[in-house]
Amino acid sequence: MFKAGDFSISTEFNWIGDWAGRRAVLTPNREALFDNIEKNHYTFKDLNIRANRLARVLLNEGISKGDRVAMFSTNRLECIDLFLATGKIGAILVPFNIRLSTPELEYLIKKTSPSIFFYEPRLEEKALEIKNLNLIKNNVVMGNKSILNDTTTQKLTEKISSSKVERPIINFEDPHLILFTGGTTGLPKGAIIPHRLIFWNSVNTILSWSLTPEDIQPLLFPLFHTGGWNVLVVPFYHLGAKTILMGDFDPEETIKVIKREKSTIVIGVPTMFHAMANLPLFKETNFDSVKVFISGGAPCPVAIMERYWAMNKPFKMGYGLTEVGPNNFYLPEQEIKKRPTSVGLPVFHCDTKIIDTKTNQVVKKGDVGELLLKGLHVFSGYWKEPEETKKTIEQDGWVHTGDLVMQDEDGYYYIVGRRKEMYISGGENIFPIEIEEILFKHPAIDLAAVIGVPDEKWGEVGKAFLTLKPGKSLKSEEIREYLLNKLAKYKVPKYFEIRDSLPLSATGKILKRELK
Repeated sequence: MFKAGDFSISTEFNWIGDWAGRRAVLTPNREALFDNIEKNHYTFKDLNIRANRLARVLLNEGISKGDRVAMFSTNRLECIDLFLATGKIGAILVPFNIRLSTPELEYLIKKTSPSIFFYEPRLEEKALEIKNLNLIKNNVVMGNKSILNDTTTQKLTEKISSSKVERPIINFEDPHLILFTGGTTGLPKGAIIPHRLIFWNSVNTILSWSLTPEDIQPLLFPLFHTGGWNVLVVPFYHLGAKTILMGDFDPEETIKVIKREKSTIVIGVPTMFHAMANLPLFKETNFDSVKVFISGGAPCPVAIMERYWAMNKPFKMGYGLTEVGPNNFYLPEQEIKKRPTSVGLPVFHCDTKIIDTKTNQVVKKGDVGELLLKGLHVFSGYWKEPEETKKTIEQDGWVHTGDLVMQDEDGYYYIVGRRKEMYISGGENIFPIEIEEILFKHPAIDLAAVIGVPDEKWGEVGKAFLTLKPGKSLKSEEIREYLLNKLAKYKVPKYFEIRDSLPLSATGKILKRELK
């Protein structure tokens, strides 16, 4: 590297991790967050005071740089406090999915060895089961009501100083979060999210999505998910924009909040947008303030997008994963209806390539292959899983996404499906997303999911799981005939099962691993 003098540039800076402190210096009196649960408003100065107090509590409890701090909660203000406080002292925040079973939580707790456990009062029953495992000595209840003889965050912070805490030296490579990938298949793996990823994902998002300090978002993703922190919460904090803390997802309340609070960007999963569009209130509401609706977390059927387009609002898909970003692409507004199933173009600081899964060679445009991503917004590996890390991150920094994609002649990317979800029938590759897209357009079908199941003759065949719209009925043969008119015969599922509901994850994704 050429240098004009004998010096070195450190990767250790005083601002790393201190999101609360730095933003409070720049815009102390600007509104940072509206808590729609408790109906309270907080400025960036308010949140920095709360973060300093909680950081001091953690230090008093013996928590230091690198120690894990467990969080078990739905979205609430104390979750934001924990993120900002752990950032100040270099501790690692470990949010647990509230829908996991006790054995699953036991596995994750043993793997990450948290020094302290913060839990929400509403989750008292599951928290007691966790406490009975005797794996974490220090337990704290969020809020002001003591439970199970555990102290509360209010009691710990009410009489403590809000002055600056003494901070350790924090490097970009130091972890700030361990987020479990869970997804819709297999056991969760703990993705190590360093300060580097959080910072560069924020930069990518602000630059590539053209965010402004005047933007407002309702937080619809859970804060035990990368979508909760990294899709917009941190980029908004970085920029000085406002977040609305929504609590449990309620489609009617979400529509009301979007209108009342003049939200400009609304990001959620397809099932959320589907639920909102099914309400009478949806058609009665004008979304004048909304610049764009973005669906993430799972492929979004065009049939859902069209209902928002009919309201004269841009609606498009994003793409990301816990291990990279998660904001990796941007689809310009003028391309939305022209390329509705595209996730767009790579964000500013992100390298991409598509490889043949058999030869590892880069495929030509128009061909399907696995997407690999590279940049400063990638994770540091899986916690205590070196072999899984080696499978995912190449030595030169490329990260395997496990997603099959195609790039068109104009450079736009399309998600074809998960590599693990693709099945082979009679030697032909079948991508469930293609079939699901068509099923969603049937006037009687509400939700749809397709998986591959073993077959003696063909190796694998498709099985479609469906729910129907209220008052609608449908027979398997009618569905088969509908698909035969729109798909090659070999792509049409052999089996159809109509259910009252489909299993959903806490983020609203259809859990295909639970379908058989």
